Amino acid sequence: MFGEDDDYLMNELTGYLTVLAVFLLLTAPALVGLLHERRIDQRLKAAKTPRPQPQKSSSRSTVPSTATWYADGRRSKKLVSS
Repeated sequence: MFGEDDDYLMNELTGYLTVLAVFLLLTAPALVGLLHERRIDQRLKAAKTPRPQPQKSSSRSTVPSTATWYADGRRSKKLVSS
């Protein structure tokens, strides 16, 4: 059913697939390392870009919090009692 030409084509296809598999096995670690390096480079680049600074306390509203009111009340009681 198969002739010599078919055997030759099958051997050639097997040879090409073998070479392709060996090539992928040899280059896979290098490609994984390259992707890892690119990811690290992106993180370093993102870390170098300046982030927007939060507002300074002097530029915020000066409404005291509940903790401030409580602390002020305790301080004034201590001053009066002494």
